[in-house]
Amino acid sequence: MADRDAALHAWLDQVLEGAPFLLTSASADASFRRYLRVHLDDRTLIAMDAPPEHEDCGRFARLARRLREAGLNAPGVHAAAIEQGFLLLDDLGERPYLQVLDETNADRLYGEAMDALLTLQTAVATDDLPRYDAAFLGRELGLFRDWFLERHLGRAPDAATTALLDALDRVLIDSALEQPQVCVHRDYHSRNLMWLAADNPGVLDFQDAVLGPLTYDLVSLLRDAYISWPEARVEGWALDFRRHALARGVLPAASAGGRDPAQFLRWFDLMGVQRHLKVCGIFARLALRDGKRQYLDDLPRVLDALRTVAARHPELAGLARLLDGL
Repeated sequence: MADRDAALHAWLDQVLEGAPFLLTSASADASFRRYLRVHLDDRTLIAMDAPPEHEDCGRFARLARRLREAGLNAPGVHAAAIEQGFLLLDDLGERPYLQVLDETNADRLYGEAMDALLTLQTAVATDDLPRYDAAFLGRELGLFRDWFLERHLGRAPDAATTALLDALDRVLIDSALEQPQVCVHRDYHSRNLMWLAADNPGVLDFQDAVLGPLTYDLVSLLRDAYISWPEARVEGWALDFRRHALARGVLPAASAGGRDPAQFLRWFDLMGVQRHLKVCGIFARLALRDGKRQYLDDLPRVLDALRTVAARHPELAGLARLLDGL
C-alpha cells in the first residue's frame, strides 16, 4: 500500500502540474478499488486507485464516457493511467442516496433514479457488453451454496438440498432469460447513487455492466440490501416503472410482462431472489476472505426479503423451507 500511495502521489503531482493538493479517504469499496478525495484550492476531484492485477480501470473509463454520452450523470474522467490503475474523476459529492432517503422524499428520489435507469436501458450501447447468460447467473447463484451455506454457516448442502437448489436455479435463470435484455448496471442501489441538487442522481460503480434482464437493476434499487420499504410501496414503484418502460419501449407491449402486470411483478420477485442469494454469498465472502465483516450486519435484511418473496410463490416453497431452517 505504501508503494501505491507513493505512485499515486507522484502521478497526481504530474497530472495536476504541481498544484498543491490534499488527499482524504472518499469511500470504501467492496472490491479492491479505493477512492480518495483530492482537495485543491478551488475544487475537489476523486482519485481512483484500482490495482491492475485485480481491477480494470480502463473499462470504468470507457463506460463512464458511454454513460455520459447517453445523458447520465456519471463522473467525467480528467486523467487516466490505465497501466498503473489510476483515474482522476469528477467528484459527485459526499451524500449517497442511503444517507438522504426518508419517507418524505422517497417517491421523488426513486422516481429520478428510475428515470435514469430507463435512460441506461434505452440509450446506452450494449453491443460489446458481456451477456448475463445462464452460465453467468448460475455462477452467481453458486455463491450462496459455497460461501453462505457451506463456509459461513458450516452447512455443506446434502443431496436433498443440492437437488432443491438445482431446481430453484432453473426457475430463477429461466425467469431472468425470458425478460427483455438491456444494459444492466449490476449494482444500482442506494450506496452507488449520489444525491445531487441538479442532474440527480449521480451514478457510480458501473464498471461491471452487462447485457441482462430488465428487472435486475430495478430490484437492486427497490429491494436494496441496505434499506427496506413496505412491500406495498415497493410494488407500487415497480408498477410505476413498468408503465414508463412500456411508454419508452424498453418493455415490449407484446412481452409477457408487458401484457400482464402480475407477470412483470413475478419477474421482479424472482430476479430479486437471484440477486439476494448472490448477495448472501458475496457478503459472506467479504467477511471470510477479505475481513470486511461489516457486511454481515446487512444479512438479516437480505434474508428477510428472501423469506417475504419465497412465501408468496409456490415455486419457491423449497427455498422457504430452507430459509426457515437457517
